[in-house]
Amino acid sequence: MTILVPVLGDQLSHGLASLRDVARADAVVLMMEVAEETVYVRHHKRKIALILAAMRHFADELRADGWTVDFVRLDDPANSGSFTGEVGRAVKRHGATAIRIVEPGEWRVKTAIDSWAKRFGLPVDVLADDRFVCGILEFQTWAQGRRDLVMEYFYHEMRRKTGLLMTEDGQPEGGQWNLDKENRAPPKRGLNYPEPMHFTPDETTREVLDLVADRFADHFGRLEEFALPVTAAQARRALGHFIRTALPDFGTYQDAMVTGQDWLYHSWLSPALNLGLLTPIEICEAAAAAYARGEAPLNATEGFIRQIIGWREYVRGYYWLEMPDVAGANALGAQRPLPEFYWTGETDMLCLAEAVRNTRDNGYAHHIQRLMVLGNFAMLAGVRPQDVADWFLVVYADAYEWVELPNVIGMSQHADGGRLATKPYAGGGAYIDRMSDHCGRCRYDVKQKTGPDACPFNALYWDFLARHERRFRGNRRMMNMYANWNRMKPEIRDAYRASAATFLDTLEPAAPGWAR
Repeated sequence: MTILVPVLGDQLSHGLASLRDVARADAVVLMMEVAEETVYVRHHKRKIALILAAMRHFADELRADGWTVDFVRLDDPANSGSFTGEVGRAVKRHGATAIRIVEPGEWRVKTAIDSWAKRFGLPVDVLADDRFVCGILEFQTWAQGRRDLVMEYFYHEMRRKTGLLMTEDGQPEGGQWNLDKENRAPPKRGLNYPEPMHFTPDETTREVLDLVADRFADHFGRLEEFALPVTAAQARRALGHFIRTALPDFGTYQDAMVTGQDWLYHSWLSPALNLGLLTPIEICEAAAAAYARGEAPLNATEGFIRQIIGWREYVRGYYWLEMPDVAGANALGAQRPLPEFYWTGETDMLCLAEAVRNTRDNGYAHHIQRLMVLGNFAMLAGVRPQDVADWFLVVYADAYEWVELPNVIGMSQHADGGRLATKPYAGGGAYIDRMSDHCGRCRYDVKQKTGPDACPFNALYWDFLARHERRFRGNRRMMNMYANWNRMKPEIRDAYRASAATFLDTLEPAAPGWAR
Protein backbone atom coordinates (compact mmCIF):
# COMPACT_ATOMS: atom_id res chain seq x y z
CA MET A 1 0.00 0.00 0.00
CA THR A 2 1.37 3.38 -1.03
CA ILE A 3 -0.46 6.55 -0.11
CA LEU A 4 0.42 9.52 -2.29
CA VAL A 5 0.42 12.74 -0.27
CA PRO A 6 0.57 15.82 -2.53
CA VAL A 7 1.66 18.93 -0.64
CA LEU A 8 0.87 22.19 -2.44
CA GLY A 9 3.07 25.24 -2.47
CA ASP A 10 1.02 27.10 0.14
CA GLN A 11 0.83 24.09 2.49
CA LEU A 12 4.39 24.19 3.86
CA SER A 13 3.48 23.29 7.44
CA HIS A 14 4.92 20.34 9.34
CA GLY A 15 1.61 20.09 11.21
CA LEU A 16 -0.35 19.74 7.95
CA ALA A 17 -3.35 17.43 8.38
CA SER A 18 -2.29 15.12 5.53
CA LEU A 19 1.06 14.47 7.27
CA ARG A 20 -0.63 13.41 10.50
CA ASP A 21 -1.89 9.91 11.28
CA VAL A 22 -0.12 8.33 8.32
CA ALA A 23 2.93 6.07 8.60
CA ARG A 24 6.02 7.36 6.82
CA ALA A 25 6.68 3.85 5.50
CA ASP A 26 3.32 3.83 3.73
CA ALA A 27 3.47 7.31 2.19
CA VAL A 28 5.20 9.23 -0.57
CA VAL A 29 5.02 13.02 -0.31
CA LEU A 30 4.67 14.59 -3.74
CA MET A 31 5.75 18.20 -4.23
CA MET A 32 5.44 19.80 -7.64
CA GLU A 33 6.81 22.96 -9.23
CA VAL A 34 4.54 23.27 -12.24
CA ALA A 35 4.47 25.83 -15.02
CA GLU A 36 0.69 26.16 -14.78
CA GLU A 37 1.02 27.69 -11.31
CA THR A 38 3.73 30.15 -12.28
CA VAL A 39 1.91 31.62 -15.27
CA TYR A 40 -1.85 31.30 -14.76
CA VAL A 41 -1.25 34.95 -14.05
CA ARG A 42 2.16 36.51 -14.67
CA HIS A 43 3.24 36.57 -11.03
CA HIS A 44 5.79 39.00 -9.61
CA LYS A 45 9.27 37.48 -9.90
CA ARG A 46 9.78 37.79 -6.15
CA LYS A 47 6.59 35.82 -5.47
CA ILE A 48 7.64 32.94 -7.73
CA ALA A 49 11.08 32.85 -6.15
CA LEU A 50 9.63 32.87 -2.64
CA ILE A 51 7.30 29.94 -3.27
CA LEU A 52 9.87 27.79 -5.09
CA ALA A 53 12.61 28.45 -2.54
CA ALA A 54 10.27 27.71 0.37
CA MET A 55 9.06 24.49 -1.28
CA ARG A 56 12.62 23.23 -1.82
CA HIS A 57 13.62 23.96 1.76
CA PHE A 58 10.46 22.30 3.07
CA ALA A 59 11.12 19.18 0.99
CA ASP A 60 14.61 18.95 2.50
CA GLU A 61 13.15 19.26 5.99
CA LEU A 62 10.64 16.49 5.29
CA ARG A 63 13.41 14.17 4.05
CA ALA A 64 15.43 14.93 7.16
CA ASP A 65 12.36 13.99 9.20
CA GLY A 66 12.14 10.56 7.58
CA TRP A 67 9.63 11.16 4.79
CA THR A 68 10.02 9.84 1.25
CA VAL A 69 9.68 12.94 -0.93
CA ASP A 70 9.16 12.90 -4.68
CA PHE A 71 10.01 16.45 -5.75
CA VAL A 72 9.35 17.51 -9.35
CA ARG A 73 11.33 20.58 -10.35
CA LEU A 74 10.09 23.23 -12.72
CA ASP A 75 12.95 22.61 -15.15
CA ASP A 76 12.52 18.81 -15.22
CA PRO A 77 12.09 17.93 -18.94
CA ALA A 78 9.41 15.37 -18.05
CA ASN A 79 7.36 17.85 -16.01
CA SER A 80 3.81 17.93 -17.42
CA GLY A 81 3.26 21.49 -16.19
CA SER A 82 0.09 20.85 -14.14
CA PHE A 83 -0.88 19.47 -10.76
CA THR A 84 -3.15 16.84 -12.31
CA GLY A 85 -0.48 15.77 -14.79
CA GLU A 86 2.14 15.40 -12.08
CA VAL A 87 -0.19 13.51 -9.73
CA GLY A 88 -0.98 11.13 -12.61
CA ARG A 89 2.70 10.50 -13.29
CA ALA A 90 3.41 9.98 -9.59
CA VAL A 91 0.53 7.51 -9.22
CA LYS A 92 2.17 5.38 -11.92
CA ARG A 93 5.73 5.80 -10.60
CA HIS A 94 4.86 4.70 -7.09
CA GLY A 95 1.94 2.35 -7.72
CA ALA A 96 -0.19 4.53 -5.44
CA THR A 97 -3.32 2.95 -3.98
CA ALA A 98 -4.80 6.15 -2.52
CA ILE A 99 -4.33 9.91 -2.52
CA ARG A 100 -4.43 12.00 0.65
CA ILE A 101 -4.43 15.80 0.39
CA VAL A 102 -5.43 18.87 2.37
CA GLU A 103 -8.13 20.98 0.75
CA PRO A 104 -6.62 23.66 -1.49
CA GLY A 105 -6.89 27.41 -1.01
CA GLU A 106 -8.19 28.22 -4.48
CA TRP A 107 -11.30 27.28 -6.40
CA ARG A 108 -9.54 26.31 -9.64
CA VAL A 109 -7.30 23.86 -7.74
CA LYS A 110 -10.31 22.37 -5.96
CA THR A 111 -11.91 21.80 -9.36
CA ALA A 112 -8.83 19.86 -10.46
CA ILE A 113 -8.68 17.78 -7.27
CA ASP A 114 -12.37 16.93 -7.56
CA SER A 115 -11.58 15.16 -10.84
CA TRP A 116 -8.81 12.95 -9.50
CA ALA A 117 -10.84 10.05 -8.07
CA LYS A 118 -12.53 9.38 -11.40
CA ARG A 119 -9.45 10.18 -13.49
CA PHE A 120 -7.06 7.91 -11.56
CA GLY A 121 -9.51 5.32 -10.24
CA LEU A 122 -8.27 5.79 -6.69
CA PRO A 123 -9.84 6.95 -3.42
CA VAL A 124 -8.97 10.61 -2.79
CA ASP A 125 -9.18 11.73 0.84
CA VAL A 126 -9.50 15.53 0.96
CA LEU A 127 -8.88 16.78 4.50
CA ALA A 128 -9.98 20.07 6.02
CA ASP A 129 -7.24 22.66 6.36
CA ASP A 130 -7.22 23.02 10.12
CA ARG A 131 -4.39 25.58 10.08
CA PHE A 132 -7.20 28.13 9.85
CA VAL A 133 -9.14 29.02 12.98
CA CYS A 134 -12.52 28.80 11.22
CA GLY A 135 -13.33 25.88 8.95
CA ILE A 136 -15.19 26.40 5.68
CA LEU A 137 -18.31 24.59 6.88
CA GLU A 138 -18.15 26.43 10.19
CA PHE A 139 -18.17 29.76 8.40
CA GLN A 140 -21.04 28.71 6.16
CA THR A 141 -23.03 27.73 9.25
CA TRP A 142 -22.27 31.13 10.82
CA ALA A 143 -23.30 32.95 7.63
CA GLN A 144 -26.51 30.99 7.05
CA GLY A 145 -29.59 33.14 7.39
CA ARG A 146 -27.69 36.37 7.97
CA ARG A 147 -28.78 39.27 5.81
CA ASP A 148 -25.42 41.02 6.27
CA LEU A 149 -22.07 39.36 6.86
CA VAL A 150 -20.61 41.76 9.41
CA MET A 151 -16.94 41.00 10.08
CA GLU A 152 -17.02 42.54 13.55
CA TYR A 153 -19.55 39.96 14.79
CA PHE A 154 -17.53 37.14 13.24
CA TYR A 155 -14.38 38.50 14.90
CA HIS A 156 -16.05 38.35 18.32
CA GLU A 157 -16.77 34.67 17.72
CA MET A 158 -13.14 34.01 16.80
CA ARG A 159 -11.92 35.80 19.93
CA ARG A 160 -14.23 33.65 22.05
CA LYS A 161 -13.16 30.49 20.23
CA THR A 162 -9.44 31.11 20.61
CA GLY A 163 -9.49 32.88 23.96
CA LEU A 164 -7.11 35.50 22.58
CA LEU A 165 -7.25 38.75 24.58
CA MET A 166 -10.17 37.43 26.63
CA THR A 167 -10.58 37.66 30.38
CA GLU A 168 -11.40 34.69 32.59
CA ASP A 169 -15.05 35.75 32.76
CA GLY A 170 -15.38 35.77 28.95
CA GLN A 171 -15.06 39.50 28.34
CA PRO A 172 -12.69 41.23 25.91
CA GLU A 173 -9.46 42.43 27.47
CA GLY A 174 -9.79 46.10 28.35
CA GLY A 175 -13.59 46.01 28.06
CA GLN A 176 -13.75 46.67 24.30
CA TRP A 177 -13.63 44.30 21.35
CA ASN A 178 -12.24 46.78 18.84
CA LEU A 179 -9.78 49.61 19.46
CA ASP A 180 -9.57 50.79 15.87
CA LYS A 181 -10.30 54.40 16.81
CA GLU A 182 -6.87 54.46 18.48
CA ASN A 183 -5.16 53.11 15.36
CA ARG A 184 -5.54 55.96 12.87
CA ALA A 185 -2.82 58.43 13.77
CA PRO A 186 -1.04 60.26 10.94
CA PRO A 187 2.74 59.92 10.82
CA LYS A 188 4.76 62.28 12.98
CA ARG A 189 8.16 63.66 12.09
CA GLY A 190 11.08 61.81 13.63
CA LEU A 191 9.51 58.38 13.98
CA ASN A 192 12.09 55.58 14.00
CA TYR A 193 10.77 52.97 11.59
CA PRO A 194 12.34 49.52 12.05
CA GLU A 195 13.23 47.32 9.07
CA PRO A 196 11.75 43.82 8.87
CA MET A 197 14.33 41.10 9.44
CA HIS A 198 16.20 40.29 6.24
CA PHE A 199 17.66 36.88 5.36
CA THR A 200 20.67 36.26 3.12
CA PRO A 201 19.78 33.67 0.45
CA ASP A 202 21.54 30.32 0.87
CA GLU A 203 22.64 28.04 -1.97
CA THR A 204 19.14 26.59 -2.46
CA THR A 205 17.53 30.01 -2.65
CA ARG A 206 20.26 31.38 -4.92
CA GLU A 207 19.64 28.51 -7.32
CA VAL A 208 15.95 29.44 -7.41
CA LEU A 209 16.73 33.11 -7.93
CA ASP A 210 18.88 32.23 -10.94
CA LEU A 211 16.09 30.05 -12.34
CA VAL A 212 13.48 32.78 -11.93
CA ALA A 213 15.75 35.49 -13.35
CA ASP A 214 16.30 33.37 -16.45
CA ARG A 215 12.86 31.88 -16.98
CA PHE A 216 10.66 34.81 -15.90
CA ALA A 217 12.80 37.76 -16.93
CA ASP A 218 9.84 39.56 -18.52
CA HIS A 219 7.60 39.30 -15.45
CA PHE A 220 6.84 42.34 -13.30
CA GLY A 221 9.00 43.24 -10.31
CA ARG A 222 12.54 43.33 -8.99
CA LEU A 223 14.29 40.17 -7.87
CA GLU A 224 17.42 41.87 -6.55
CA GLU A 225 18.00 42.04 -2.79
CA PHE A 226 15.60 39.15 -2.15
CA ALA A 227 15.60 38.67 1.62
CA LEU A 228 12.28 37.04 2.60
CA PRO A 229 12.13 34.12 5.06
CA VAL A 230 11.88 30.79 3.22
CA THR A 231 11.80 28.37 6.17
CA ALA A 232 9.68 28.11 9.29
CA ALA A 233 12.75 28.77 11.43
CA GLN A 234 13.47 32.00 9.57
CA ALA A 235 9.80 33.00 9.72
CA ARG A 236 9.75 32.52 13.50
CA ARG A 237 12.81 34.74 13.80
CA ALA A 238 11.06 37.37 11.66
CA LEU A 239 8.00 37.11 13.92
CA GLY A 240 10.10 37.62 17.04
CA HIS A 241 11.84 40.61 15.44
CA PHE A 242 8.48 42.23 14.61
CA ILE A 243 7.12 41.65 18.11
CA ARG A 244 10.21 43.29 19.67
CA THR A 245 10.79 46.19 17.28
CA ALA A 246 7.52 47.13 15.60
CA LEU A 247 4.41 45.79 17.34
CA PRO A 248 4.44 48.46 20.10
CA ASP A 249 3.79 51.21 17.52
CA PHE A 250 2.02 49.11 14.89
CA GLY A 251 -1.49 49.95 16.04
CA THR A 252 -1.15 53.70 16.34
CA TYR A 253 0.45 54.18 12.92
CA GLN A 254 -0.88 51.21 10.95
CA ASP A 255 -2.76 53.46 8.49
CA ALA A 256 0.10 55.91 7.93
CA MET A 257 2.03 56.36 4.67
CA VAL A 258 5.45 57.99 4.37
CA THR A 259 7.37 58.68 1.17
CA GLY A 260 10.37 56.38 0.85
CA GLN A 261 9.42 54.30 3.90
CA ASP A 262 8.26 50.94 2.61
CA TRP A 263 7.56 49.08 5.86
CA LEU A 264 6.88 51.55 8.69
CA TYR A 265 5.70 49.39 11.64
CA HIS A 266 4.15 46.62 9.55
CA SER A 267 5.26 43.03 10.02
CA TRP A 268 5.48 41.73 6.43
CA LEU A 269 4.78 38.28 7.84
CA SER A 270 1.88 37.58 5.47
CA PRO A 271 4.00 35.83 2.79
CA ALA A 272 5.25 33.35 5.39
CA LEU A 273 1.78 33.00 6.91
CA ASN A 274 0.06 32.37 3.59
CA LEU A 275 2.71 29.81 2.61
CA GLY A 276 2.21 27.92 5.86
CA LEU A 277 5.63 28.66 7.39
CA LEU A 278 3.76 30.30 10.27
CA THR A 279 0.27 29.58 11.58
CA PRO A 280 -2.23 32.27 12.54
CA ILE A 281 -2.44 31.01 16.10
CA GLU A 282 1.31 31.09 16.76
CA ILE A 283 1.50 34.65 15.41
CA CYS A 284 -1.43 35.83 17.50
CA GLU A 285 -0.20 34.04 20.62
CA ALA A 286 3.19 35.73 20.25
CA ALA A 287 1.51 39.12 20.06
CA ALA A 288 -0.79 38.37 23.01
CA ALA A 289 2.19 37.20 25.07
CA ALA A 290 3.99 40.49 24.36
CA TYR A 291 0.92 42.36 25.63
CA ALA A 292 0.78 40.17 28.74
CA ARG A 293 4.45 40.97 29.45
CA GLY A 294 3.78 44.67 29.12
CA GLU A 295 5.87 44.94 25.95
CA ALA A 296 3.08 46.03 23.58
CA PRO A 297 -0.03 48.16 24.19
CA LEU A 298 -3.52 46.76 23.85
CA ASN A 299 -4.49 48.88 20.83
CA ALA A 300 -1.55 47.52 18.81
CA THR A 301 -2.04 43.93 19.93
CA GLU A 302 -5.79 43.92 19.37
CA GLY A 303 -5.48 45.58 15.96
CA PHE A 304 -2.84 43.10 14.84
CA ILE A 305 -4.76 40.06 16.08
CA ARG A 306 -7.97 41.36 14.47
CA GLN A 307 -6.28 41.44 11.06
CA ILE A 308 -5.42 37.76 11.39
CA ILE A 309 -8.23 35.92 13.21
CA GLY A 310 -10.82 38.51 12.21
CA TRP A 311 -10.31 39.81 8.70
CA ARG A 312 -8.11 37.04 7.25
CA GLU A 313 -10.41 34.26 8.45
CA TYR A 314 -13.47 36.24 7.39
CA VAL A 315 -12.36 36.78 3.79
CA ARG A 316 -11.39 33.13 3.47
CA GLY A 317 -14.87 32.07 4.60
CA TYR A 318 -16.46 34.61 2.28
CA TYR A 319 -14.40 33.32 -0.66
CA TRP A 320 -15.62 29.75 -0.30
CA LEU A 321 -19.17 30.91 0.44
CA GLU A 322 -19.44 33.10 -2.68
CA MET A 323 -17.30 31.34 -5.28
CA PRO A 324 -17.37 30.93 -8.21
CA ASP A 325 -19.92 33.67 -8.99
CA VAL A 326 -18.14 36.43 -7.06
CA ALA A 327 -15.12 36.22 -9.36
CA GLY A 328 -17.14 37.82 -12.16
CA ALA A 329 -19.07 40.33 -10.03
CA ASN A 330 -19.30 43.89 -11.34
CA ALA A 331 -22.18 45.51 -9.49
CA LEU A 332 -21.06 49.06 -10.37
CA GLY A 333 -20.72 48.30 -14.08
CA ALA A 334 -17.09 49.45 -14.22
CA GLN A 335 -15.55 49.02 -17.69
CA ARG A 336 -12.38 51.15 -17.88
CA PRO A 337 -9.20 49.12 -18.57
CA LEU A 338 -6.43 49.13 -15.99
CA PRO A 339 -4.24 52.24 -16.44
CA GLU A 340 -0.69 51.67 -17.64
CA PHE A 341 0.83 53.46 -14.65
CA TYR A 342 -0.13 50.52 -12.43
CA TRP A 343 2.82 48.81 -14.11
CA THR A 344 5.20 51.69 -14.71
CA GLY A 345 4.53 53.93 -11.72
CA GLU A 346 4.77 56.84 -14.15
CA THR A 347 2.17 59.20 -12.74
CA ASP A 348 2.41 62.65 -11.18
CA MET A 349 0.20 61.43 -8.32
CA LEU A 350 2.90 60.74 -5.74
CA CYS A 351 0.75 58.48 -3.54
CA LEU A 352 0.13 56.17 -6.49
CA ALA A 353 3.69 56.36 -7.78
CA GLU A 354 5.03 55.42 -4.33
CA ALA A 355 2.62 52.51 -3.94
CA VAL A 356 3.53 51.11 -7.36
CA ARG A 357 7.25 51.57 -6.71
CA ASN A 358 7.04 49.69 -3.42
CA THR A 359 4.97 47.00 -5.10
CA ARG A 360 7.45 46.62 -7.95
CA ASP A 361 10.52 46.61 -5.71
CA ASN A 362 9.26 44.42 -2.88
CA GLY A 363 6.08 42.63 -3.95
CA TYR A 364 4.58 44.53 -1.03
CA ALA A 365 2.40 47.48 -0.08
CA HIS A 366 0.58 47.80 3.21
CA HIS A 367 -3.19 47.59 3.56
CA ILE A 368 -3.94 51.32 3.30
CA GLN A 369 -1.83 51.68 0.16
CA ARG A 370 -3.71 48.72 -1.31
CA LEU A 371 -7.19 49.82 -0.19
CA MET A 372 -7.22 53.62 -0.07
CA VAL A 373 -4.69 54.47 -2.78
CA LEU A 374 -4.48 51.75 -5.43
CA GLY A 375 -7.92 50.25 -4.88
CA ASN A 376 -9.68 53.53 -4.18
CA PHE A 377 -8.32 55.10 -7.37
CA ALA A 378 -9.41 52.12 -9.47
CA MET A 379 -12.93 52.19 -8.05
CA LEU A 380 -13.32 55.95 -8.43
CA ALA A 381 -12.03 55.75 -12.02
CA GLY A 382 -14.40 52.90 -12.90
CA VAL A 383 -11.74 50.30 -13.71
CA ARG A 384 -13.01 46.80 -14.45
CA PRO A 385 -12.88 44.90 -11.14
CA GLN A 386 -11.54 41.76 -12.81
CA ASP A 387 -8.60 43.80 -14.15
CA VAL A 388 -7.95 45.11 -10.65
CA ALA A 389 -8.19 41.62 -9.14
CA ASP A 390 -5.82 40.18 -11.71
CA TRP A 391 -3.31 42.97 -11.04
CA PHE A 392 -3.39 42.42 -7.27
CA LEU A 393 -2.96 38.67 -7.78
CA VAL A 394 0.05 39.26 -10.03
CA VAL A 395 1.99 41.80 -8.03
CA TYR A 396 1.96 40.84 -4.34
CA ALA A 397 4.12 38.13 -2.78
CA ASP A 398 1.36 37.27 -0.30
CA ALA A 399 -1.46 37.15 -2.88
CA TYR A 400 -3.48 33.96 -3.28
CA GLU A 401 -6.92 34.07 -4.81
CA TRP A 402 -8.75 33.13 -1.61
CA VAL A 403 -7.45 36.23 0.20
CA GLU A 404 -6.90 38.60 -2.73
CA LEU A 405 -10.22 38.20 -4.57
CA PRO A 406 -12.55 39.08 -1.65
CA ASN A 407 -10.36 42.02 -0.69
CA VAL A 408 -10.48 43.40 -4.23
CA ILE A 409 -13.93 42.47 -5.51
CA GLY A 410 -15.72 42.99 -2.21
CA MET A 411 -13.73 45.43 -0.08
CA SER A 412 -11.77 47.55 -2.53
CA GLN A 413 -14.07 47.73 -5.60
CA HIS A 414 -17.49 47.13 -4.02
CA ALA A 415 -18.15 44.98 -7.09
CA ASP A 416 -20.14 42.42 -5.09
CA GLY A 417 -22.83 45.01 -4.42
CA GLY A 418 -22.13 45.29 -0.71
CA ARG A 419 -22.10 41.65 0.35
CA LEU A 420 -18.68 41.99 2.01
CA ALA A 421 -18.60 45.67 2.97
CA THR A 422 -21.65 47.79 3.77
CA LYS A 423 -20.33 50.85 1.91
CA PRO A 424 -17.71 51.52 -0.76
CA TYR A 425 -14.33 52.56 0.60
CA ALA A 426 -14.20 55.78 -1.38
CA GLY A 427 -12.05 58.71 -0.33
CA GLY A 428 -10.76 61.98 -1.72
CA GLY A 429 -7.43 63.69 -1.43
CA ALA A 430 -8.10 64.88 2.13
CA TYR A 431 -7.82 61.35 3.50
CA ILE A 432 -4.46 60.75 1.82
CA ASP A 433 -3.23 64.15 2.98
CA ARG A 434 -4.21 63.35 6.56
CA MET A 435 -2.59 59.91 6.62
CA SER A 436 0.61 60.60 4.67
CA ASP A 437 3.32 63.08 3.77
CA HIS A 438 2.75 62.51 0.04
CA CYS A 439 0.57 65.51 -0.72
CA GLY A 440 3.14 68.09 0.37
CA ARG A 441 5.59 66.62 -2.15
CA CYS A 442 3.13 66.03 -4.99
CA ARG A 443 2.83 67.91 -8.27
CA TYR A 444 -0.89 68.24 -7.62
CA ASP A 445 -2.39 70.50 -4.95
CA VAL A 446 -4.65 68.60 -2.57
CA LYS A 447 -6.24 71.88 -1.43
CA GLN A 448 -7.51 72.67 -4.91
CA LYS A 449 -10.79 70.95 -5.72
CA THR A 450 -11.01 71.27 -9.51
CA GLY A 451 -8.83 72.25 -12.44
CA PRO A 452 -5.56 70.94 -13.93
CA ASP A 453 -3.51 71.41 -10.76
CA ALA A 454 -6.03 69.97 -8.31
CA CYS A 455 -5.50 66.55 -6.76
CA PRO A 456 -7.41 64.19 -9.10
CA PHE A 457 -8.78 62.25 -6.12
CA ASN A 458 -10.96 65.25 -5.23
CA ALA A 459 -12.93 65.41 -8.46
CA LEU A 460 -12.93 61.64 -8.93
CA TYR A 461 -14.48 61.18 -5.49
CA TRP A 462 -17.46 63.44 -6.16
CA ASP A 463 -17.83 62.16 -9.71
CA PHE A 464 -18.03 58.59 -8.33
CA LEU A 465 -20.75 59.60 -5.87
CA ALA A 466 -22.68 61.39 -8.60
CA ARG A 467 -22.47 58.42 -11.01
CA HIS A 468 -23.79 56.03 -8.37
CA GLU A 469 -26.20 58.27 -6.46
CA ARG A 470 -29.19 56.08 -7.18
CA ARG A 471 -27.44 53.07 -5.66
CA PHE A 472 -25.88 54.72 -2.59
CA ARG A 473 -27.99 57.70 -1.58
CA GLY A 474 -30.08 55.50 0.73
CA ASN A 475 -27.05 53.96 2.43
CA ARG A 476 -27.12 55.22 6.00
CA ARG A 477 -23.30 55.31 6.12
CA MET A 478 -23.24 57.64 3.09
CA MET A 479 -26.05 60.04 3.89
CA ASN A 480 -23.69 62.80 5.03
CA MET A 481 -21.69 62.53 1.80
CA TYR A 482 -24.80 62.97 -0.32
CA ALA A 483 -26.08 65.74 1.91
CA ASN A 484 -22.86 67.63 1.16
CA TRP A 485 -23.17 66.90 -2.55
CA ASN A 486 -26.74 68.10 -2.66
CA ARG A 487 -25.86 71.36 -0.89
CA MET A 488 -23.33 72.26 -3.58
CA LYS A 489 -24.29 74.79 -6.23
CA PRO A 490 -24.92 73.22 -9.65
CA GLU A 491 -21.91 74.97 -11.17
CA ILE A 492 -19.62 73.49 -8.50
CA ARG A 493 -20.95 70.02 -9.09
CA ASP A 494 -20.51 70.50 -12.83
CA ALA A 495 -16.90 71.61 -12.27
CA TYR A 496 -16.12 68.46 -10.27
CA ARG A 497 -17.55 66.22 -12.97
CA ALA A 498 -15.81 68.11 -15.77
CA SER A 499 -12.46 67.93 -13.97
CA ALA A 500 -12.91 64.20 -13.43
CA ALA A 501 -13.75 63.62 -17.09
CA THR A 502 -10.76 65.65 -18.27
CA PHE A 503 -8.38 63.72 -16.02
CA LEU A 504 -9.80 60.31 -16.94
CA ASP A 505 -9.29 61.10 -20.63
CA THR A 506 -5.54 61.31 -19.96
CA LEU A 507 -5.25 57.74 -18.67
CA GLU A 508 -3.41 55.34 -20.95
CA PRO A 509 -4.62 51.73 -20.77
CA ALA A 510 -2.19 48.94 -19.99
CA ALA A 511 -0.95 46.91 -22.93
CA PRO A 512 -3.05 43.82 -23.80
CA GLY A 513 -2.03 40.52 -22.25
CA TRP A 514 -0.44 42.06 -19.16
CA ALA A 515 -1.88 39.54 -16.70
CA ARG A 516 -2.27 36.21 -18.48
